[in-house]
Amino acid sequence: MTDKDLEARRAAWQHRGQARPDFAVAPGPGQESVWDYPRPPAYATDDRRVEIRAGGRILAEGPYSIRVLETGSPPAFYLPPEAFDDALLRASPVRTFCEWKGEAEYFDVVTEEGVIEAAVWTYRAPLSGAESIAGWRSCYPERIECYVGGESIDAQAGTYYGGWVTRELVGPWKGEPGTGHW
Repeated sequence: MTDKDLEARRAAWQHRGQARPDFAVAPGPGQESVWDYPRPPAYATDDRRVEIRAGGRILAEGPYSIRVLETGSPPAFYLPPEAFDDALLRASPVRTFCEWKGEAEYFDVVTEEGVIEAAVWTYRAPLSGAESIAGWRSCYPERIECYVGGESIDAQAGTYYGGWVTRELVGPWKGEPGTGHW
């Protein structure tokens, strides 16, 4: 992708976190609005314990994570690669591209119950600004059970975004029909 193409993709976003849009819910005490997150995203360490389960087994767990905070989207929680049970993962041919983070590589999760395709991803060589998550992994909570601080996570709507909806978040968030380039 050329620099010009990358800038065009970045410029397509209507909201960038500078001002909360009128349709956004105002956060109350102890809440965060996804509309206050910046674009390009911020990378924040989170010290809540994260546990990811697949097929009744622990796929990953760790005492901390990095949350990727991006305008209009619940954060994705990233864990270091050593937090994952690699015996449950196999490389996937799936690749996607994020104009802020770069090319994502995916893993299938293989359990006794079957294969969960392209459920985990990583940015091995992220774009400038996203280096803090290089090699770290996240997953789709609509495909795998995810817990943060003991709380069961809800999945962000849609099939592309991998946001983890925790109880402190207020939206609405992208992923619902008609929210394309919020």
